[in-house]
Amino acid sequence: MKMLRGGKRLWCAAFGLGMALVAGCQTWPPEIGMTLPSPSYLKHPPQYIPPSPAFPLTRELASLEEAAAQQNARALPVIP
Repeated sequence: MKMLRGGKRLWCAAFGLGMALVAGCQTWPPEIGMTLPSPSYLKHPPQYIPPSPAFPLTRELASLEEAAAQQNARALPVIP
């Protein structure tokens, strides 16, 4: 009987250690519904990522618009 209790404790300890390794040191505050890596996340400065433009290739867009404007200028008939 004594051997059975020792095995059960060892199994529970191994299971607890395995769960701790799987879970890591993350926290989940239910108020905000996010998983945060650690309580020290507030010490890091905020990151700003500027919004990207609607068309990322601005010089190519400018040349395409210029070509379209030239084409439209040629297509319009000149009325005296």
